[in-house]
Amino acid sequence: MKRREFLGGLMSGVALSAPGTALFPTVAWPQRTPDNGASTGTRSLSIVKRVLEVNGRAAEVFGLVQPNGAVGLALEADTQFDVSLSNKGGEPTLIHWHGLTPPWDMDGVPDNPAGLLRPDETRHYTFPVGSGGTHWMHAHTLQEQNLLAAPLIVRTAEDRQRDEQEVVILLHDFSFTPAEELLARLKGPAQMGEAMDHGAMMQSMAGGMHGGHMSGSAMPGMAATDLNDIEYDAYLANDRTLDDPEVVPVENRARVRLRIINGATATEFTIDTGPLIGRLIAVDGQAIHAISGSRFPISMGQRLDIRLELPTSAETHPVLALREGTDHRTGLILAPPGAKISKVSSRGTETGPVAGLETEMMLKATAPLSTSPADRRFELALAGTMDGYQWRIDGGDGLSVRQGERVEVVMRNMSMMAHPMHLHGHHFQVTEIGGKAFQGAVRDTVLVPPMASVTVAFDADNSPGRWPLHCHHLYHMASGMMSFVAYA
Repeated sequence: MKRREFLGGLMSGVALSAPGTALFPTVAWPQRTPDNGASTGTRSLSIVKRVLEVNGRAAEVFGLVQPNGAVGLALEADTQFDVSLSNKGGEPTLIHWHGLTPPWDMDGVPDNPAGLLRPDETRHYTFPVGSGGTHWMHAHTLQEQNLLAAPLIVRTAEDRQRDEQEVVILLHDFSFTPAEELLARLKGPAQMGEAMDHGAMMQSMAGGMHGGHMSGSAMPGMAATDLNDIEYDAYLANDRTLDDPEVVPVENRARVRLRIINGATATEFTIDTGPLIGRLIAVDGQAIHAISGSRFPISMGQRLDIRLELPTSAETHPVLALREGTDHRTGLILAPPGAKISKVSSRGTETGPVAGLETEMMLKATAPLSTSPADRRFELALAGTMDGYQWRIDGGDGLSVRQGERVEVVMRNMSMMAHPMHLHGHHFQVTEIGGKAFQGAVRDTVLVPPMASVTVAFDADNSPGRWPLHCHHLYHMASGMMSFVAYA
């Protein structure tokens, strides 16, 4: 399949449902059903339509729910992923199991190779779950913008034995404007509403700030960068804004494990735990040597596991996600017994940090790849411009490998926007940043800031196929920033 054909599949199934479609209510999140997923046998999962209230307005969105109303899935490590997926959402679509390593025909990318799941069709998926981790599932179409995503938590026996409370947080950026219209505005000759016009973009690149967009520097000495090409109506944590946040009951002196998923389509966040010092223990579902802090960047498609030790206090503990480059924020509130719930504004007093690679360079996997020279090495240039909204991966047309090979990929960002690069079907290790070699984290999505270079290595150990390697900014991917790792 050609890249153009694949990108065309992104546009499938984006129309709104007809008037009178039955809508589903808001449903329970995984932390409210901690034993969800403990059972064995085939699990049923449905794509549905539901209604949220966002900023006082009704919004029709998608959902991924089990028969008991639970959002997403929680499974046991080292078992079978045995799921019956039914499409009750009224539109053709398909679900990608982000973070798992299924065989190619079950990866969930339209026409690569499986076709879209038709309305009222059910499809059965079975493959090894693999080791534990915080993962997620989402549409690989523009429907992802309309909240067609959910947590996919894989717990180990050690996870279940730990004396800690899990809190799952799925972040989103939300717009009442349909995704295809947002994309058309970005591509149009004159941007309006959510998107910046070309003149303002050029001024932004020169260091100004216009129309809610700002320029910044992801690394010292870097040229001005472009941030936030879409202005959203709201930013959500578990379907809610900070005007009506989720309040999670916790115990004093409890240990809490935050499983945070950035399901936003075009928004970088920084997780802010306030006065609480957290320990980052895993990224993209893969364990790392813990690092401590109160602010951790998270790009689109990435996941963070942060462990908190709560004090004895009658005060609440907000966990916030700060939008990159603006004062917007979202999040939820941890509330011990007797705590008074105070309002937290959805606009802060500072702009969110610009995501860079400083934290990435501190990460080290607890189970790194074996030491082995690369059998194949590819060098890619991430390129594009806001003029016409054209994005591409130069050098990405010939990523041919053989099963069992160690593969090394160098990604150099020659554009003025950051790109979170995601590889399907594999986990890679970050091995070099800016020419500095090190043994970094094992993950599946890594941010490549403007004018930066990141090298990753992975083993071609999945089934033969054409595995997407793409930017996880939905509109960059839909505009051409994707390629394939093809097994010969």
